[in-house]
Amino acid sequence: MGNEPAVVFVHGMRTSSAIWDEQVAHVHDAGYDAVAVDLPAHGERRDERFSLPAAFEVIDDAVTSFGADRRIALVGLSLGGYTTLAYAARDAALQQACPAHTTRLAGVVAAGCCSDPKGKPVALFRDVARVTVAGATAASRQARSTTTRWRAALSGKGSKAGGADVAALLGGTAAVGPYRPGWQVVTDALTHLAGHSSVADVRATRVPVWLVNGSRDHLRLQEHRHLAAAYQGALVVVPGAGHDVNTDAPDAFNRVLTRALHDFGRG
Repeated sequence: MGNEPAVVFVHGMRTSSAIWDEQVAHVHDAGYDAVAVDLPAHGERRDERFSLPAAFEVIDDAVTSFGADRRIALVGLSLGGYTTLAYAARDAALQQACPAHTTRLAGVVAAGCCSDPKGKPVALFRDVARVTVAGATAASRQARSTTTRWRAALSGKGSKAGGADVAALLGGTAAVGPYRPGWQVVTDALTHLAGHSSVADVRATRVPVWLVNGSRDHLRLQEHRHLAAAYQGALVVVPGAGHDVNTDAPDAFNRVLTRALHDFGRG
């Protein structure tokens, strides 16, 4: 397809590559090569521990699978979105440090990841996961208290705002595939995201970034800040969809994905 990129899909927390089945079929039908990966601690990699370096290796392997010169579009949801943005920022840093490094990235579609994980909200969120792992009654009370503080810290408007998608980011949506990762992956993932700014990653990235959010996703609080940071960006809000925008509104998401891939192919 000339300059059209191959596509690598990266799933969210406590799901698997299976969440992208409709999107993989859609882009294949449109003539694109594509693969959906399992992050460490998920799917076929369920026996591994999650870390950003390990996640980058998974993406590196997927990129390499398309050959040495093929341009790549990354599509990530939630944890996968944060991971792909960090990967793109790392790629830009490699370009700056080593002029001989030629990027293969054509662009990034980042969905459900427009709340910057840096700072207090993620630290509180990680506490929720840790006490969930503990499972004791006292820990459960602490989890409820911490959840309230997390909602307030994230929204700045009190404990009611943002509460609907706390479970979504933690992996509270329906199980996907035969294996549902445990809560340990949440603490591992948030440990690696804590102190890591998605806004800074968008700002560092030197390829187009399309931000896609469901209108009902309370974690889109900083979508305009993310858009303003982009070297070349677009923001699409899908009406009626929640955090899992690709499965809540697959037809609408696929239309956005087609537009994004066409945009990336012109680069």
